[in-house]
Amino acid sequence: MEIDPQLVKQLREKTNAGFMDCKRALAESGGELETAEAILRMKGIVIAGKKASRVAKEGIVASYIHYIHLQGKVGVLVEVNCETDFVARNENFREFVKDITLHIAAAHPLYVSRADVPDNLIEAEREIYKAQVNGKPENVMNKIVEGKLDKFFSTVCLLEQAFIKNPDQTIEDLVRSKIAELGENIVIRRFTRYLVGEPVPAEA
Repeated sequence: MEIDPQLVKQLREKTNAGFMDCKRALAESGGELETAEAILRMKGIVIAGKKASRVAKEGIVASYIHYIHLQGKVGVLVEVNCETDFVARNENFREFVKDITLHIAAAHPLYVSRADVPDNLIEAEREIYKAQVNGKPENVMNKIVEGKLDKFFSTVCLLEQAFIKNPDQTIEDLVRSKIAELGENIVIRRFTRYLVGEPVPAEA
């Protein structure tokens, strides 16, 4: 069923759960907000959402260089934070971070989240989409433009991309599932992706 984006937004605000988790819960509940919240609680996702507000100052910096197909032409550095050194040394956490580096190498996100996307870039994209649907009723136009912006964010923002190992799950969903599993807040703080020959910002 088609899920109203406003319902997804309301459920995210109430539970702090990930976008795809909320969308799936609403689909499962037939669009009933309270039932969807109960579904998230039963799955432990709401608990993970509450942990997401806790301070994460430990963690690791991990690297990955892709040799198999690109012969060392792509490399990634990423910092992922957690709450304690105990979890930072946990093999489960380290495998998760490795998956994040692999994903960044393959999917080429530009930002961690939509909060990191410059306002001027968002406005430029919005104007392009408005021009594409010019002439439609305003309410229809706004809905289409916001839908196109969501698609744009899902392309350039790491947390909103579909996980390369499980396209039914976003990276944000993966992070929240790991929070629930390890019992600590986990934050992908920053990353850099290098491609041989790609211009640095000063050269672009």
